[in-house]
Amino acid sequence: MTTPLYSSQTHRLFCATLLFSLLVSLPVSAHEDPPVEEVLVEGRWDDPTGALSSASQGVVGQIEIDARPRLRTGEILEVVPGLIVTQHSGTGKSNQMFLRGFNLDHGTDFATWVDGMPVNMPTHGHGQGYTDLNFLIPELVKSLEYRKGPYYAEVSDFSSAGAALLSIANRLPKGIAKIGAGEDGYLRGLVANSVETGDGDFLYALQAHYYDGPWVGVKEDLDRYNGLLRYSQSTESSEWNLTFMAYDAKWNSADQVPLRAVTAGQVSALGTIDDTVGGASSRYSLSGSWHRDFAAGRIRARGYVIDYELDLFSNFTYFLDDPINGDQFRQVDDRNVYGSEISWQMQRGDATHTFGLMTRFDNIGEVGLFRTARRQLLSTVRRDKVRQLSLGLYYDYDVKWSSRWRGSFGVRADYFDFDVHTSTIEANTGTESEALLAPRFNIIYAPNRFTELYASAGRAFHSNDARGTTISVDPVSGDPAEPVDPLVKSNGAELGLRLFRDRRVSVSAALWYLELDSELLFVGDAGNTEASRPSRRYGLEIPVYYRPNDVWSYDVELALTNSGFTDADPAGDDIPGALDRVISAGISAQFPDGFYGSLRVRHFDERPLLEDSSVVSEASTVFNLSLGHRSERLDLRVDVLNLFDEKDDDITYFYESRLRGEAVGVEDIHFHPMEPRAVRASITWRF
Repeated sequence: MTTPLYSSQTHRLFCATLLFSLLVSLPVSAHEDPPVEEVLVEGRWDDPTGALSSASQGVVGQIEIDARPRLRTGEILEVVPGLIVTQHSGTGKSNQMFLRGFNLDHGTDFATWVDGMPVNMPTHGHGQGYTDLNFLIPELVKSLEYRKGPYYAEVSDFSSAGAALLSIANRLPKGIAKIGAGEDGYLRGLVANSVETGDGDFLYALQAHYYDGPWVGVKEDLDRYNGLLRYSQSTESSEWNLTFMAYDAKWNSADQVPLRAVTAGQVSALGTIDDTVGGASSRYSLSGSWHRDFAAGRIRARGYVIDYELDLFSNFTYFLDDPINGDQFRQVDDRNVYGSEISWQMQRGDATHTFGLMTRFDNIGEVGLFRTARRQLLSTVRRDKVRQLSLGLYYDYDVKWSSRWRGSFGVRADYFDFDVHTSTIEANTGTESEALLAPRFNIIYAPNRFTELYASAGRAFHSNDARGTTISVDPVSGDPAEPVDPLVKSNGAELGLRLFRDRRVSVSAALWYLELDSELLFVGDAGNTEASRPSRRYGLEIPVYYRPNDVWSYDVELALTNSGFTDADPAGDDIPGALDRVISAGISAQFPDGFYGSLRVRHFDERPLLEDSSVVSEASTVFNLSLGHRSERLDLRVDVLNLFDEKDDDITYFYESRLRGEAVGVEDIHFHPMEPRAVRASITWRF
């Protein structure tokens, strides 16, 4: 078991306080703020009429992102209507996500981008499309644009259910110095500021985060550090920025526990069977963006380099395969990612043409699976080097036919090339490639200036793990194995409506349908996903936002889904983990005297855990409360997470495991409980 960086809570508090004191005392430039107009992105309350191409598309600004109380960084994605973010392991690990009837695992069918950099990791050591947002500092996110469904030509891999595009601010209105503390050893310190330098702005931020968690028998000992440096320049016709981001963390985990062990009193629901699991991760990136307006168009270029590592220890089946040493395993991912995008947009009358080229190259120096006991190596299951290249070309044609009718038509072509070299079973070494053509369209009708009607259809896809495309021998059993298709396409369609009036009422509705050629399902004994059967989903989403005045605002988001496999199988037709119903609602207030607050509830229904629905999970509901007071320079805030101390579960699976002393494996429910009620307070000084 790794030794935590800080073992004393007193030491942590001292370090955090010292960091806060030093950072707020940094000199601030004496110049006045530059005469650059600040554009306030309100998101849902910015008029979307004429700007969006489907009812499942929208923008959320920093005001709403900051107003929502969050237990974890990844929950920033819950501003996407119908999307649920949970966790089945340690805080440092990527979150579990659910949307449109998908158990997205760690992001397989939901694409996430930050300032033009893809977050999803293909051919990942833990899960295909692994999406870890812990490198983000939420206070720096200017806006989040979401696009649900396969209707957008500029979005590529992992986008069947949708995509989120997050943008980081170039400059801050004021500097931020913030410190937070709470139960279970929670401490967080942040400093961020932007200063005028030369003809541009220099933005810097540094964050330190510590957390022990509420778990019995193991402390998370989360130590996380984030940093950001950005230089940007902008004029009326052009803008460019160069950004360095750094993230480093290590933690211990309390993974899911079997119901039978909790019922028998062998372990607490907040306990763990293996107290030596956990991990470490880092992500360093250098990225740049440039765009320039011309007389009748715009050219944009982006590029990035990412250095990423994950070292993860897990144990989901305990002693099923190895009754002596246990079933703990280590998953490793060590890669460099290089990518770019260039697009050219030109205006011709009432039509806009956009041409784009995207490239990505993952040079994976090591992706491996190892058998371990108390983090000590026992054997190597599989160890590979992978080079994965993807190229994407897209074209969009947006046209306004009249004051009531407009359209958006696009096509995308993607090419993937996989090169796998394994050091364990030579027969699994190989190359594979595939191309895919994906057309998309949206037609919009505006019967009046408050309402728009949408018809959308398109194709998207997710890539499969490169190792699965060249496999011929199962590395565990030694039996022959069938390779999977490199690319798995999805086809979808949608009818939608949006009503927006007087910046007070925003209502949208989407009736959607989606078919997927191959589902990815969780495999408990490997802690991974594997390709499964074809599926189809359809559903209805209705988000409603109401702001009667400048003080109060209300929102309700309802998502109903029907999911199932489309081929006949005696096992059944239900998709394990597919959510049928999600409800999210909130009330927030901002009073003229500076007091503010937010109360939110999130509910997701029971879901099948087996194909025949003979075993189902329980429903889960959580309330979060935020109260505070904000003045020109000082912001005092208290968040109460899981307000009513609900005992529901964040995640539930059904699979076979074996506890120490059991003669054989037992099929059972395994769950990770929702964290108990926790109070966190923060103080923010703006300078």
